[in-house]
Amino acid sequence: MVAPVASLEGVHAALVTPFREGSGETDLAAALELVDFAAGRGVDGIVLLGTTGEFVHLGIKARLHLAQFAIKRSRLPVTVNVSHSTLEGALELARGAISAGASALLLMPPYFYPYDQVQVEAFYVRFVRELRPGVPLLLYNIPLVSTPLDFATAMRLIAAEGYAGIKDSSGDILNFRRMLAVRKHTPFTLLAGSDAIYAEARAEGGDGVVSGVAGALPELLSALDRSIRSGGPDGARMRLSARLLEFVAWCDGFPPPLAIKAALAVRGLKTGPPAVPLAAEAQERLARFCEWFSGWLPLVLKESEGA
Repeated sequence: MVAPVASLEGVHAALVTPFREGSGETDLAAALELVDFAAGRGVDGIVLLGTTGEFVHLGIKARLHLAQFAIKRSRLPVTVNVSHSTLEGALELARGAISAGASALLLMPPYFYPYDQVQVEAFYVRFVRELRPGVPLLLYNIPLVSTPLDFATAMRLIAAEGYAGIKDSSGDILNFRRMLAVRKHTPFTLLAGSDAIYAEARAEGGDGVVSGVAGALPELLSALDRSIRSGGPDGARMRLSARLLEFVAWCDGFPPPLAIKAALAVRGLKTGPPAVPLAAEAQERLARFCEWFSGWLPLVLKESEGA
């Protein structure tokens, strides 16, 4: 069992990955601007190449290249997702990320093909025993895109195999509460990976959030986190939480991370084209979102500054 990691507390912005028009390659200069943008607006850490970062569109070399330069650029701790469809791919990514200076690693179950929990657990056990990472290693539960990581499996891996904790992106607050209950006798790092349940999860004792929304709205997530931690007025906390849920509701109407990239573009940051061309109806909805966001943003920034 590994004790909770202080550097993983608070708001960690899960950054999008900007792509160059017509090539599918990473726009490294734009990616570094996103690191600066989030780091300068109150978040506690940066997360690279997660689901919001569309890592599945990049090969191992491209992922490590981005991680190397972003870690060098960031003045905050950087966590790198090293998930891969194979064990060897995940190990290569992990070794490269550690060599580049990653503060922590995220690892989801091998994706695309379904695996039972026995196989998932065997994968995690083999990974940590071969890697012996030397940095905190977090389980990454995201049933939307990979085999779900069952509660019992996760707790065994944390208790016996040296995993420092878990980023739970299931969005299931009841599952999060089950893990909170275990922490009363088995301390570990517990991060929400779903913005929709973050305010509730943090108020009930979670360590923090890995937030895609924080990549576009770091001010809002940072202000909400400060409000929860300080035990400030309920009204301010509820108002900020409601703002977060308004944004999440728009995001849910698009494939991730389309709305987050569109919001960043409204804020003057480059994110490049979507990985998949948009149908006409989606383009119209995205235009409506950008119009709404342009009017909504100044109000949220003002409320966040005053929190």
